[in-house]
Amino acid sequence: MNGDPAGSGAGGPAGSPAGSPAGSPTGSPARSNTGSHSRSPAADRAGYRSRGRAEEESGPVPAPVPILMYHAVAPDPAPATLGLSVTPEAFAAQMDVVAGRGFTPVTTAALAAAWRSGTALPPRPVLVTFDDGYEGVHRYALPVLARRSFPSTVFVTSGWLPGRHTTGGALDTMLSWEQVRELAAAGTEIGGHSHSHPQLDQLDARRLRFEALRCRELIGEELGTAPDSFAYPYGYSSRRVRATVREAGFAQALAVGNALARRRQGPYALERVTVRRSTTTEEFVRLVEGRGVGRNFAADRAMTKGYALARRARGALRGHWI
Repeated sequence: MNGDPAGSGAGGPAGSPAGSPAGSPTGSPARSNTGSHSRSPAADRAGYRSRGRAEEESGPVPAPVPILMYHAVAPDPAPATLGLSVTPEAFAAQMDVVAGRGFTPVTTAALAAAWRSGTALPPRPVLVTFDDGYEGVHRYALPVLARRSFPSTVFVTSGWLPGRHTTGGALDTMLSWEQVRELAAAGTEIGGHSHSHPQLDQLDARRLRFEALRCRELIGEELGTAPDSFAYPYGYSSRRVRATVREAGFAQALAVGNALARRRQGPYALERVTVRRSTTTEEFVRLVEGRGVGRNFAADRAMTKGYALARRARGALRGHWI
């Protein structure tokens, strides 16, 4: 969940679940489809940018892409998730807009792969993403997406899902691992969202590494394939966090930013736009069309800058400020 102004601009709990990791992951994460990621985030970002400069000389730079960030989809969610939730009816209407305006949903991995290789994306690409792993994604969102053959990406907080890996701290009813497998079988990309949903940029190196590795390890164990995509809890990251996520084996990661995704952002800092309970159909049309996004989220961005300064100050005091 991205539950405060610095993450998504919505009010909500800013703390992380209590407790420390019981230890380091006992084994390497299951192999993913994209292989190892030996390049640094800075090198990947430089590669994106150099490709962009080459295209400016030979042709157009890829258009920005809207990445829609959802959380709970439910008629009556828990109070902690209400602001960042949408009703099933609103979600269906929003997917009608996506289809009616000729957009083509793609997964996070597909977008990153196209921008890495320079290959073409389908017409009017858009990403539909869900954070945390709430049960309503399976109950309410999946049928809507399946009717239109729309792919999506669900980023799960591995310790919030019920079962033997649970850490507690979940804010609402979560997916079961069986439901996660059913989503994957239906063509949904399953990504990582940490193990216990902390503010990653406030963790020491050991805990940060645990959160990224344990999440990827458990998803790989439960699904048979480790995830390639990651979304930062609360949208918080830093150079140190991005490097750790890459070293854990993730090939790309999403922030928040409340802006359209552009290739120059680099594969570990792609920005998204927040869809909330209060998002009207007219606002949603503007978001997906990329019109007035800056104006729509002006207040969010102002708060984000303040929270970023506060987090950096706290991190500096703890000795892990980068």
